Amino acid sequence: MSKFRRLEVYQKFINFPIVPLLYHEDIQDCKAILSASYKAGIRVFEFTNRGDFAHEIFAELSKFAKKECPEMALGIGTIIDAGTASLYIQLGADFIVTPNLVEELAKVCNRRKIAWIPGIATMTEASKAEELGAEFIKIFPGQVLGPDFVKAIKGPMPWTNIMATGGVEPNAESIKKWFEAGVTCVGLGSQLFPKKIMQEKNWEALEKTMFDVVALVNEHRKLCIELI
Repeated sequence: MSKFRRLEVYQKFINFPIVPLLYHEDIQDCKAILSASYKAGIRVFEFTNRGDFAHEIFAELSKFAKKECPEMALGIGTIIDAGTASLYIQLGADFIVTPNLVEELAKVCNRRKIAWIPGIATMTEASKAEELGAEFIKIFPGQVLGPDFVKAIKGPMPWTNIMATGGVEPNAESIKKWFEAGVTCVGLGSQLFPKKIMQEKNWEALEKTMFDVVALVNEHRKLCIELI
């Protein structure tokens, strides 16, 4: 069962606008990474359903997060069908993220009052997602659609909360560009987990890297809000 109500989860996306995306097959490394993220100020974390027995790793990580990272909303990404969403809800997922828009999945999450963020690539899909009750949408793939697509959505639909995933880089230029376009939060994958740090399992260095990115995002989001 989710440890947070879905409105609480959505508020975390707003208050803590950087979302790490990770799949890793070693549960001990996953716990260390989650702890480093938590110490760096991360409060929303997306584990991705991309490997064999990913649900078993997530189950252990979910138990760990509830005990050791009590304010962390831990969700699952890369979910493409209602059945898999149901499985992860039973394992304690605080939110579900999809690369596509699946109406049956929306019904499952709404029925259980679980936060869900569907991936969309057109204005029609964005509107349909909100019709199905989505409080956030994810533009995906972000590296293809780009910040201009965010601006295009926010024009006729200024109320829409958008998460950009893909195409977001952990540097000032990229972060500034996306938040100026109007995103509410950003998802960062491999670029947030430097290869050398991961290979050496230097979790203190990872914490420092994440802390710097969190500060960067908070700075540019604040500046963008002030300009509105």
